[in-house]
Amino acid sequence: MADSLVRGVESIGDSVSETFFEPVIRLGVTGLARSGKTVFITSLVANLLDRGRMTGLAAQQEGRITAAYLQPQPDDTVPRFDYESHLSDLTGASPHWPDSTRAVSELRLSLKVQPAGLLSGLQGPKKIHLDIVDYPGEWLLDLALLEKSYEDWSLETLSRIANRAEASAFLDAAKSADPGANHEEPIAQDLARKFTAYLTDARDAGFYDCAPGRFLLPGDLAGSPVLTFAPLPIVGPSRRRSLQREMERRFEAYKTQVVKPFFRDHFARIDRQVVLVDALGAIHKGPQAVEDMRRAMADILSAFRPGRNAWLSRLLLGKRVERILFAATKADHLHHLQHPRLTAIMEALTRDARDRANFAGAETAALSLASLRATTEEMRSHNGSELPCVRGTLLDGGKKAAFYPGELPEDPSHVLGPARDGAKIWLDADYGFMSFAPSQLSLRPGDGPPHIRLDRATQFLIGDRL
Repeated sequence: MADSLVRGVESIGDSVSETFFEPVIRLGVTGLARSGKTVFITSLVANLLDRGRMTGLAAQQEGRITAAYLQPQPDDTVPRFDYESHLSDLTGASPHWPDSTRAVSELRLSLKVQPAGLLSGLQGPKKIHLDIVDYPGEWLLDLALLEKSYEDWSLETLSRIANRAEASAFLDAAKSADPGANHEEPIAQDLARKFTAYLTDARDAGFYDCAPGRFLLPGDLAGSPVLTFAPLPIVGPSRRRSLQREMERRFEAYKTQVVKPFFRDHFARIDRQVVLVDALGAIHKGPQAVEDMRRAMADILSAFRPGRNAWLSRLLLGKRVERILFAATKADHLHHLQHPRLTAIMEALTRDARDRANFAGAETAALSLASLRATTEEMRSHNGSELPCVRGTLLDGGKKAAFYPGELPEDPSHVLGPARDGAKIWLDADYGFMSFAPSQLSLRPGDGPPHIRLDRATQFLIGDRL
């Protein structure tokens, strides 16, 4: 109770300071594996420091951003996002994609902005802090566990993975285990090890419902009892000292000691959020991957507390997520003629989730972007027609190549319909996908890395606060 009281007083103090003195925007950046979170943050910061390519950001277009600089982040116990190393990876002599997000990190970018409006001439520039919080999307899926019992989670998980080839070894072990037998640690460890192997294989195969997320990114919790549990085929109540009772206890400990601290210390303080989605990768893998990703997006949004952050409600009730952007990444892998179709698919994928957020008072949007443009566009003649292609350096082999990925449907239901119906393959189309390496850059002074619609994404996320 005392700890909760202290946290409440600190929260009110921070809210007062942010509201009346130096505003702070806490921007959460998440996404599932290989969605490009690290590249997004690196390019966003670089383009806010050198704003020549940020014409879609109103405050920059109006000349009201007078300075931008990096400062130490306010949370002393959170690792700093390694911006300089990641930027060097992308813009060095041998550019390459940086390592993916493994844990929570943070970076503070401070902006000096001249206010707009009738009285702007009577005011000097104000300081606005942008705290960017990077965290794995797999951890976000864990928030849904807070509302589930171990029995519910077990039944739901075993039913969902019953027909997946990646789960066969774990399912055999789970079926042979007796939940009512006395708990033996080697059996628990074997089950947890095989369940973790399944989660890893499922993620590599393109599935998105890979929770608990800390099994994939354990950090210093690796090997601890809090990560040594797995779903079991439960048929009745547990008894003392049984395998089922111990698994249930560890599941509850995972929620209490891992998930809740993440929600309290990081997630609950976010007021703007961007969710990055590798929609092209899912489409390439097939209808099942698309449907799985759609369900994951709905689960992710269910973890948010959407709404409007009026200053009084922030003081009394804590922050709510005011704006949520769903962004389909890697738009540079398509010719710009197909970008509207990719955006339409993204809007359709997140329609249910966005409707709930809008009803709660939050603003949502969907768009397609490329945080760092790695390709150029060209038209190529083929069988008497012109094909819109992209050219870049292939990630495998390093060769230059032009690529036509196929044509996305004008109607998103042609993608979402087969996915919802459980189709195994696309019946009337074949969507290709190539992985490109970042190209060598030669930047003019004042210009950040080339991108596609990163400025529009920034305008939606923080433009109103500038």
